[in-house]
Amino acid sequence: MGAMMTSITSELLFFLPFILLALLTFYTTTVAQCHGARRWRPTKKKRPNLPPGAPGWPFVGETFGYLRPHPATSVGRFMEQHVARYGKIYRSSLFGERTVVSADAGLNRYILQNEGRLFECSYPRSIGGILGKWSMLVLVGDAHREMRAISLNFLSSVRLRAVLLPEVERHTLLVLRSWPLSGGGACFSAQHEAKKFTFNLMARNIMSMDPGEEETERLRLEYITFMKGVVSAPLNFPGTAYWKALKSRASILGVIERKMEDRLQKMSKENSSVEEDDLLGWALKQFNLSKEQILDLLLSLLFAGHETSSMALALAIFFLEGCPKAVQELREEHLEIARRQRLRGASRLSWEDYKEMVFTQCRVRPGSPDALRSTHCSRIAYNKKVINETLRLGNVVRFLHRKVIRDVHYNGYDIPRGWKILPVLAAVHLDSSLYEDPNQFNPWRWKSNAPSSFMPYGGGPRLCAGSELAKLEIAIFLHHLVLNFLWELAEPDQAFVYPFVDFPKGLPIRVQRIAGEHSVLTNESTAM
Repeated sequence: MGAMMTSITSELLFFLPFILLALLTFYTTTVAQCHGARRWRPTKKKRPNLPPGAPGWPFVGETFGYLRPHPATSVGRFMEQHVARYGKIYRSSLFGERTVVSADAGLNRYILQNEGRLFECSYPRSIGGILGKWSMLVLVGDAHREMRAISLNFLSSVRLRAVLLPEVERHTLLVLRSWPLSGGGACFSAQHEAKKFTFNLMARNIMSMDPGEEETERLRLEYITFMKGVVSAPLNFPGTAYWKALKSRASILGVIERKMEDRLQKMSKENSSVEEDDLLGWALKQFNLSKEQILDLLLSLLFAGHETSSMALALAIFFLEGCPKAVQELREEHLEIARRQRLRGASRLSWEDYKEMVFTQCRVRPGSPDALRSTHCSRIAYNKKVINETLRLGNVVRFLHRKVIRDVHYNGYDIPRGWKILPVLAAVHLDSSLYEDPNQFNPWRWKSNAPSSFMPYGGGPRLCAGSELAKLEIAIFLHHLVLNFLWELAEPDQAFVYPFVDFPKGLPIRVQRIAGEHSVLTNESTAM
């Protein structure tokens, strides 16, 4: 009984800010309408043809139901019931605002392609309060374009080839070498290991911080507290997760600021030969940014580059564990890559190896004259199929927050200016009219280019700037994972949506080392 009361209390605390916001919005709107009625006579206006739906409970709307936890491989009972009753486009009241929810592939694409013209990014203020007003997640217009351009330049294909590919492989091997083997019955959290891998990688490439160092570990622990606050109720008083996260934010920014001051001192020395090829140095040398802008940029990229990539990697480990056929086919693909690597006398993966894992496109029709020549191409493109299917089924980014900035007419419906609109990417990726057996992990469904409905990294002008780095991380990690380990779940677990995606038990696994000529885990020199 006590646990139930604690759960109910926690849920009510989570929604309290939204209830207060709804009350304030209702009050100010009512006062404005009453004041206006005394000054002007109302004029007749054509009633808009809004999408079907219901406002839900007074003040709180349907927020409780919309955010109710559910398995990540489903859209949840709330979405299922509303789509069945109203269709793929419906209206509701969420987060204290009048909202249109879209599970329609065409409308979602239309929203993302018309960013800045008809729609605008509009996340809750609490997100901006914790990530910073210069975070790319909350910026709009020219400010967003400027910050995104910095990120895209830093994550260019040239840097991916020359700098980030070797770094990703090095950090992959550091993590895999630390794994305990199952001989003693030891198990560990695959989700924790994925988070450690992506955090250390981002800390290295953002501020040249090496894994295992005391300062890096302190920063990682602060970041864990910070992340708990990002996804918590925005209650800013002592003891709450949000309050703790704001304190952790200050600590993290303190580390970044000290790094910035040290770097500026090194750069001011005329004969300084020390150059760090990281985002901090890039921002200081290449762009005219204020200190506050640089701090928020680095913090937001640490957040974006760590959280979504780590969860996608954990999901891949989970899905593959339940699909032995996929693991076997994936292993055959990477064994072939490792054989070619050994024949050329290389100890590291090359960019050509990576392209064969992920980017090779096979568009040969079965039975065509080129079909026989496509066998090799079809095999090496399998890694891309696994990554696409993981992103489609796992849906790390479930939905996006947008605001209508001009009246929109779409498919017979009127969507008024000022309304909130939520393109639900997960609902499209799990749509049975677009994907056969959408709740099943089936990498073989990806026989050609991804359809336009597939948008795991968003789209339009706000397409994730780090999407190519994220795919690089997953591909390289899977390469060494399948060549060196067999793994199994130590106990049942599955990903849930809270609304962020998380494994309640941390995805506990046991691993067994595969001995073979292609293993590099016993060669310590390859990690450096």
